[in-house]
Amino acid sequence: MTRRILVTSALPYVNGHIHIGHLVEYLQTDMFVRFLRLQGHEVAFICADDVHGTATMIAARNRGVPESAIIAEMGAAHQQDFADFGIRFDHYGSTDSESNRASVHAIWAALRAGGHVTSREVTQLYDPKAGTFLADRFVKGTCPKCGAPDQYGDSCDKCSSTFSPTELKDAVSTLSGAKPELRSATHHFVQLEHFRSFLEGWVGGGGHLHPDMAKWVKNTFLREGEPLRDWDVSRPAPYFGFEIPDAPGHYFYVWLDAPVGYVASTRDWCAKTGQDWTAWWQGGKAEIHHVIGKDIAYFHTLFWPANLHAVGWNLPTKVHIHGFLTVNGEKMSKSKGTFVRARTYLDHLDPAWLRYYYAAKLNGTAEDLDMNLGEFEAKVNADLIGKVVNLASRTARFVPQLTASYPDDGGLFARAAADGAAIAEAYERLDTAHACRLIMAAADRANEFVERAAPWALKKDPAKAEELARACTVSLNLFRQLCVYLAPVLPRFAEEAGRLLNAPITTWSDAQRPVTGNAIAAYQNLMGRVDAVKVQAMVDASKVESPAAPAAAASSLQPPASSPSEPLAATIAFDDFAKVDLRVAQVLSAEDVPKAKKIVKLRVSLGSLGERTIFAGIKAAFPDVAVLVGRKIVVVANLAPRTMSFGVSEGMVIAAGEAPNAFLLTPDAGAEPGQRLH
Repeated sequence: MTRRILVTSALPYVNGHIHIGHLVEYLQTDMFVRFLRLQGHEVAFICADDVHGTATMIAARNRGVPESAIIAEMGAAHQQDFADFGIRFDHYGSTDSESNRASVHAIWAALRAGGHVTSREVTQLYDPKAGTFLADRFVKGTCPKCGAPDQYGDSCDKCSSTFSPTELKDAVSTLSGAKPELRSATHHFVQLEHFRSFLEGWVGGGGHLHPDMAKWVKNTFLREGEPLRDWDVSRPAPYFGFEIPDAPGHYFYVWLDAPVGYVASTRDWCAKTGQDWTAWWQGGKAEIHHVIGKDIAYFHTLFWPANLHAVGWNLPTKVHIHGFLTVNGEKMSKSKGTFVRARTYLDHLDPAWLRYYYAAKLNGTAEDLDMNLGEFEAKVNADLIGKVVNLASRTARFVPQLTASYPDDGGLFARAAADGAAIAEAYERLDTAHACRLIMAAADRANEFVERAAPWALKKDPAKAEELARACTVSLNLFRQLCVYLAPVLPRFAEEAGRLLNAPITTWSDAQRPVTGNAIAAYQNLMGRVDAVKVQAMVDASKVESPAAPAAAASSLQPPASSPSEPLAATIAFDDFAKVDLRVAQVLSAEDVPKAKKIVKLRVSLGSLGERTIFAGIKAAFPDVAVLVGRKIVVVANLAPRTMSFGVSEGMVIAAGEAPNAFLLTPDAGAEPGQRLH
């Protein structure tokens, strides 16, 4: 029976690029969607950028651009990264859309009408440097329950406790590094306790969550005798988001409107394709599947179902929750080069390799998974090259055509065809690890057949041409059968396999029928081996240098041969030097000056001292001026303003060397804009 299924991944936040940790989820979801489509179901794969909140507002402010520019720029980058990893959405939108505003307003009206909203004064952490109240995710500190450091202000990823950001120890703002202050403002709350009975039934029944996750939600949040905490759903101005229609000056907190983006993107897709969005979200028989990380399980298993229940829209059929990614057994690290952006990976390695490696690790539960780079190389080479590609590479060159009927293979094809039901069941529960084990077991059996048949030896004897054709027909059909099963994981590879045998892979049932009589295309290498040198190059490209080690003794330091020998200037008195006010500055924006080939226009922040425009002759050293944005530099802050043909310069940038080999002076980590150099 054909099913109608809407599938979503969590919406990526617009404040950063996609990295390999994010890709765990989007690749897992894409594999699920591709499997469902091979099964012949009607599937919509919906996503969007999550764009509202303080971080977007601050980023736009620092760059001197509207929020819409940040949204457009990062949205394009996200979608390109996803596309290059073979992740295919039906629609990719933004939570700043008018359809999302309308959907949020509908939910809010239902919550108000149901008497589920209350208001009260809230004392909240405030960033005095950024000039804004801080959402939970923009505060970090030590967990008040287990003492784990570097935890966000809403929950601990070590002990899974939830708390208020005011409970964190040694809290700092992630926006500016400032120590937050306590300030009060009116906030609006949804009273989740009103939904307790409904949530207990939804969490505990219907198979909406994996049993282990259902038990965790119940034991963590739905404990008997402990009322559910009211959910703070508003933020006072300034805030980038939708203003609350019946509370001017207050805005919906990002976690209210973000999941509503699932509905809004469905509405936009339906408008584009001439469908009725209510067939997916209001009544009907559509299934809704969310794939998320366990760090946002709280929102998707309590807040989101409560909102949908209040407005009367369809509830999730299933929330699939995966774990965190570590690399080489540790948290991803910029200094070690294991915090790898999607684009950096693509610059060095084949996306098919990561798709398969993740598939072989994901088991449909919230267990964490580790990307061991040595294992990554070994597993991809052993499974994909040594077992799957091997079947085609050792036989496709020997015969021009498959035999007219399928030869006797001792039951190999039939056995793997029978495995299709178990493989499909594993894909259905997102246990791609089990699916891969079954597929590779079939690959092992197929390779044993090839070893026994030895087509390379048969090729040498013209009298055995028919035997050779039969052996190659069996091998290539077993190869294609594996490619059908791997098509959700390796879609491009499956397409190439279809071209090789002139038999495109279009349905799951293709694994049940051998292909006969087809001409075999000229064999071309289907996939390369993982090269350890390229893996290391990816790691090296991802490294962010740690603070420099203390210098060695002066006597051991030798200047490089290219060091300039510019003579020292004349000696000055200390009082003369004291007149120069050197300050740390942060570059807010950088742009070329059209009529000046050597000049860059910088807008810099001096912290509480304000902002300055500085024209600097460093264009030759920084042809791509965008790399300067966000960088902390040193400037002379007390120079008299200098009128130039293209504007007024209000300072001087300090650099070493001469263009094109100029080097900007950078303060040590921790220095803040406005601090004076002594």
